[in-house]
Amino acid sequence: MAPVPPGIRFLTSFNRDQWYRAFTFGLTFLLYTSFHLSRKPISIVKSELHKNCSHVMEAPTESSSSQQPVLHPELDCSWKPFDRNNYKQLLGAMDYSFLCAYAIGMYLSGIIGERLPIRLYLTVGMLTSGLFTCLFGLGYIYDIHSLGFYIFVQVANGLVQTTGWPSVVTCIGNWFGKGRRGLIMGLWNSHTSVGNILGSLIAGYYVSSNWGLSFIVPGVIIAAMGVICFLFLIEHMDTKPFFFCFLTGSWDTELLLGQESIGVCVPVQQVVVVKSEAEPSAISFMGALRIPGVVEFSLCLLFAKLVSYTFLFWLPLYITKTAHLDAKKAGDLSTLFDVGGIVGGILAGVLSDKLGKRATTCAVMLLLAAPTLYGFSMMSQFGLGPTIGMLLVCGGLVNGPYALITTAVSADLGTHKSLKGNARALSTVTAIIDGTGSVGAAVGPLLAGLLSARGWDQVFYMLMTADFLALLVS
Repeated sequence: MAPVPPGIRFLTSFNRDQWYRAFTFGLTFLLYTSFHLSRKPISIVKSELHKNCSHVMEAPTESSSSQQPVLHPELDCSWKPFDRNNYKQLLGAMDYSFLCAYAIGMYLSGIIGERLPIRLYLTVGMLTSGLFTCLFGLGYIYDIHSLGFYIFVQVANGLVQTTGWPSVVTCIGNWFGKGRRGLIMGLWNSHTSVGNILGSLIAGYYVSSNWGLSFIVPGVIIAAMGVICFLFLIEHMDTKPFFFCFLTGSWDTELLLGQESIGVCVPVQQVVVVKSEAEPSAISFMGALRIPGVVEFSLCLLFAKLVSYTFLFWLPLYITKTAHLDAKKAGDLSTLFDVGGIVGGILAGVLSDKLGKRATTCAVMLLLAAPTLYGFSMMSQFGLGPTIGMLLVCGGLVNGPYALITTAVSADLGTHKSLKGNARALSTVTAIIDGTGSVGAAVGPLLAGLLSARGWDQVFYMLMTADFLALLVS
């Protein structure tokens, strides 16, 4: 008899629950990656919406007395209405419209998500988000120059994108306990940075030739992931994916009858979830606020997310203006901030697991972040090398606390001992914390648009102040 290949032996060394967890981990990772992938294009396209056209040259004609090229600074290659002198304020208003709608919608999203099937709720959100992301890009295809159109699309997209975070955190929280939660969720939360990186690269590829595709391609991707979500997302440990049963010999889906029959596949027509008659009801909004730590971490995230989202929406434009790079190169360089964010999120999770103190870990990283932001504002003037180094360090220190609070801390508070085992609070708690953070995410880019008109140093002073305030309330 031929020996079993080592790869097969490795695969069969894991039990079914471990495979289910790995599957859910990977799927939810990809789902939320597509959310951030679809948010990133606006920051890449900003420099294309308003272009400095003083470089536009026309070759001399035969009738021209001069043989030198003629400079035409009056020729405008900006996309109306972003050709005005207050274009930074207009771009900031677009950011604000998306993020303000996101912040308001988030408070409602968690409450709604606790009462609806997560799979269906998330699927609808992803499909509609894909629609509105594509609509923004179609503004280029159909030559739409109405500010109201772009504001409407941003508001609508902000509302439907609130379905994502509470749903995926609830799902991952249902599958993973508190053991090593910081490390697991630190790794898992890297989807935020991975989505930003992919979104930057995709948008950057099309931005100079057809910026409409910078939105349409990510919109199609998130809509396609919505279909995958509908087909494969497993909300809770009480249900298992049908194809796992197929791989183990059953041609249909699995009926989970209780603890004694875990791992038994029975041919049935549909997946059945057996629920206890005494299942606890979903927690109220005020009940979630009374959980110890929810208010404090919500306020901390407000300021931490203000800093993170200011970088998310304005970093490529800042690099374009200070380093004098084109939109594609600036977008590619800005991905280093997210690379640092991946390392920072994982490091924050590992440290918080080792120390057993989430708040202390956040406080230390926030304390280091403020002077690092000042260093970045100085170093970015000294060439590409220092800029790359400071982007990596800033990304780690800024996104580390943000990642820890939105994942491990939210999951800890959503399963707090004061809830007495009620697992139906996780979505609401997550929505409250992230919704409050999204208020900061809305204010940060708006302030950046206003302050940058008086100099980029004013923006960095604002970011350092926000970091210190986050430290005070953590």
